[in-house]
Amino acid sequence: MTTTTAPILPTRLEDLVALFDVRPTDVPTPDAERAAALSAPKFGTVFTDHMARVSWTSADGWKDRRIEKYGPLQLDPATAVLHYAQEIFEGLKAYKHADGSVWTFRPDQNAARFARSAHRLALPALSVDDFIGSLAALVRTDIDWVPGGEDSSLYLRPFMFASEAFLGVRPSLEAEYLVIASPVGPYFAGGVKPVSIYVSEQYHRAGPPGGTGDAKFGGNYAASLLPQREAQKQGFDQVCFLDAGSSTYLEELGGMNVFLVMDDGTVHTPELGSILEGITRASVLQLAGDRGYQVVERRIPLAEVVAGLGSGKVKEFFACGTAAVVTPVGRLAGSSFDHEINGGEPGELTMAIRQELTDIQYGRAEDRHGWMRRLA
Repeated sequence: MTTTTAPILPTRLEDLVALFDVRPTDVPTPDAERAAALSAPKFGTVFTDHMARVSWTSADGWKDRRIEKYGPLQLDPATAVLHYAQEIFEGLKAYKHADGSVWTFRPDQNAARFARSAHRLALPALSVDDFIGSLAALVRTDIDWVPGGEDSSLYLRPFMFASEAFLGVRPSLEAEYLVIASPVGPYFAGGVKPVSIYVSEQYHRAGPPGGTGDAKFGGNYAASLLPQREAQKQGFDQVCFLDAGSSTYLEELGGMNVFLVMDDGTVHTPELGSILEGITRASVLQLAGDRGYQVVERRIPLAEVVAGLGSGKVKEFFACGTAAVVTPVGRLAGSSFDHEINGGEPGELTMAIRQELTDIQYGRAEDRHGWMRRLA
């Protein structure tokens, strides 16, 4: 399976958008109601009027590209996804720039990862063209839903699921691809705040390499919910998982990759294999390298991290992902240790990279790596 990540040119994007038949909703959200939702958007609770959709069958391939009314899905009780969890998803954002244009961040990388996840879950690969075309078609249809407030954006959730109605353990012969959108505000209302992390030594988010850990698959997130709930009962914000093979090495949080900043000026992050290949993660590696930091991807023993926090060798700890971008960690604890990091305050490099990344996304800084793609 191969996918192209070549830039989508503006004229070509128009052709891709034109493939989607727009079927407007008969009950658009009243202007006043939409304005109220956009004045204080909350992550994943309010959705736009439409959704993008493409259907697939093994006989006909991808067909019926359309933008249709947002609403409930009608599923047969025997629909494959309900029994065998054959589904994948992505997450990215659309940002309104000062001139009113709307852009998104590295969608070609999300499209490529979506195809990799599809391959791992035995789902059909969606082309990069259809992936980006669906984003642009939906954003243009619901352009009035893109918030323009400080650090606000339109969260885009592409997903695919096995839609054939049957009971039997085999890949589905039918699938549905959709994109829904939700206006969101700043992740940290009132300023960036360091989070507290509990290291789970009992539960694992995913299996070893060869499992589904590097696929954006709902089952990995479902596996993180119980330890997350237990950590929150103890007063922690998030959980960090260890490798399933030995419970020795750092992997990632329930939905974010992690980074360490060392006292020798190096930046370390767990290597790929059984963790998600984050787009924000790759961007952080690039920006840290641009600043002259040596970036290291490797297996990182928890014991080394604990010792480094005690000795001061580990100076900063942060997590990154689409929703929060870059999140400072102020406390790391486990069954036998509890360390405050950087006095419980955000680290210097953590905040510098967060600022640079968000400035690029919102058009406040030069996009020297060509990461942004205009949607509308």
